[in-house]
Amino acid sequence: VAILTIQKEFNLVEGVIFAVANAIGFGLALLLFAGIREHLDLQDVPKGLKGTPIALISAGILAMAFMGFSGLV
Repeated sequence: VAILTIQKEFNLVEGVIFAVANAIGFGLALLLFAGIREHLDLQDVPKGLKGTPIALISAGILAMAFMGFSGLV
């Protein structure tokens, strides 16, 4: 966040808003992923995919979903 703030030459107010918005976005992503992990714990996942493998697959799918937002701004 600090490097992006310097590269975009934000002033103090813009930098603070940018940092807060990034923190909120990161928090929402964490909550979303925690909800997915909680849901997966309740589902019947094959033995070979339990734990880390299904978490990595879920993270990859979530990353592809977030890539759709890259062209909006």
